[in-house]
Amino acid sequence: MSVHVDVTLLSGRSISIEADLTSSVAELMQEAQQLLQIGPGMLVRPSGEVLCGRKTLGQADLHDGEVLTLQVGQTQVAASLPAFAALIGGSVVSWGRLICGGDSSTVQSQLHGVQRIQASGGAFAAILDDGSVVTWGHADYGGDSAAVQEQLRDVCDVQASVASFAAVSRGGSVVTWGSADFGGDSSSVRHQLKDVHHIQACRQAFAAIRGDGSVVSWGNAHPFSGGDSSSVQASLQDVREIQASDLAFAALLGDGSVLTWGHPEYGGDSSAVSGRLRNVRALQASVAAFAAILHDGGVVTWGSLETGGDRLCDVQQIQATAGAFTAVLGDGSAVTWGHPDFGGDSRGVQSRLRGVLHVQASDKVFAAILRDGSVVTWGDPSYGGDSSKVQEKLKHVLQIQSTDKAFAAILADGSVVTWGDPDYGGDCSALEEQLVNVQQIQASRRAFAAVLASGGVVTWGNPDLGGDSSKFQEQLRQGTGSLNSAYSPTNRQNLETFVTYGGRKMDDLLRFVSEPKVLLAAPETSLLHSLRSLMLEPGSMVEGQIPFLPAMDEDIRSRVLKALVEKGENIWKFKSHWYKCTCGYTFFIGRFD
Repeated sequence: MSVHVDVTLLSGRSISIEADLTSSVAELMQEAQQLLQIGPGMLVRPSGEVLCGRKTLGQADLHDGEVLTLQVGQTQVAASLPAFAALIGGSVVSWGRLICGGDSSTVQSQLHGVQRIQASGGAFAAILDDGSVVTWGHADYGGDSAAVQEQLRDVCDVQASVASFAAVSRGGSVVTWGSADFGGDSSSVRHQLKDVHHIQACRQAFAAIRGDGSVVSWGNAHPFSGGDSSSVQASLQDVREIQASDLAFAALLGDGSVLTWGHPEYGGDSSAVSGRLRNVRALQASVAAFAAILHDGGVVTWGSLETGGDRLCDVQQIQATAGAFTAVLGDGSAVTWGHPDFGGDSRGVQSRLRGVLHVQASDKVFAAILRDGSVVTWGDPSYGGDSSKVQEKLKHVLQIQSTDKAFAAILADGSVVTWGDPDYGGDCSALEEQLVNVQQIQASRRAFAAVLASGGVVTWGNPDLGGDSSKFQEQLRQGTGSLNSAYSPTNRQNLETFVTYGGRKMDDLLRFVSEPKVLLAAPETSLLHSLRSLMLEPGSMVEGQIPFLPAMDEDIRSRVLKALVEKGENIWKFKSHWYKCTCGYTFFIGRFD
């Protein structure tokens, strides 16, 4: 089965791709890179979720018509419950509650060539470009990997429960560390952890899918934690996908059936609906329940949640709060069920739920982005369910992210609108001037971190839990497109005008370039003259040093080159100096005597 997915660049250029659900996210990204003729990056959903390259499109629950953004050379931000860690140009900056990962100073000398960061509830694990792993944060949450450090080689993926980590090597072996009660000790199943392709985590346990489609699970010794799958082990064959509630797992098999294990009150017992779990297309989990979307568009639910949705048809996607579900139907409408205090009652906004494109959920609230770019919210008002005070600002919304009690929306112009409890990030008014050209937002439980087009990061919310990054603003302001600190302040100031990945600012600039005289006769102190110098005479801007100039989105760079060629500029002798680094960024590198 295949799906049609639209992939867009930040500059607005987009392509449509048809891909099989069994192909990987990495393969989809590679095809998009080839068609768009750009370098490596990240595929990001409207919710801000970064898709994992190792997952199949089916495991990632991609559906027809979904719109993904391909972000090239972007800063990446990971969040534990009370702290953040930002990956900036292969290095790491962390802040928030110090003991839970907010302080990475003890391992900072090791944090070079970082490819990806994963977070548990109170620690971080970074995969380096040589396949090794560096950890920091609370030892009880996996922040200390010294006992297994020699085993952490050729690692390609790391997953986390609340208080432990599981690393998968390229050869399919698995190494775990952290709290044994949360899956940090896999010694009892070590001999089975071979040829592992994917790992899913619930609160206290892990479940690994092997290459032959079988499953290995481990974790808390309690039989209802999800770590014991012995009751269904014989039937766990040809497993395609696993989803997790807090204390249970649900596995989707190749024949469209579903098997569950773990705590019965958290969806670990699906016997009451097993006869209806046939021809399942996708699974969705809440904290204590599951919902299965059938190929005919119907829905089956089970677990500790009021039943509902059983008579629905043409369901396209499902989202969950801690106690309710929302289903988006093919006609763009939305249907909810579950506990009213958790968003299970949408009657107050039902007439507005038309043309729903995507639904984002917090613990007790749903927020729906409509096709016209407006937003509809419902659920507990104290958790962000009431967005009436900012409703007029919620236009042309692209992405929404949430903390426990607040929401943040990115608009098409790159600005941000927030609502909900201010102590949870519901008020960013003091930072409006800094929140410009925002590309992505990540959230801890009580704070937000916005990634700018420049690669810089702006934070707000509870200051002790990641909302205050003032001590690291110099590092966070620079971002992936920052200039090496070895350059003089004057040169950095001149060049920082080009730290951009697209958006309205560059589009406006290119409109000005439409007149040759404007570009060629621009005053020496102007932005346009600096652009001309950057493209044609970069050596003049760095006083004879070997320049390593800022990264630029390849699509934007190509447009700039084309504009200069049309004005008669001879740029071809310099074009070969654009070098695409294996880390995914593009630099202008050259020697000028």
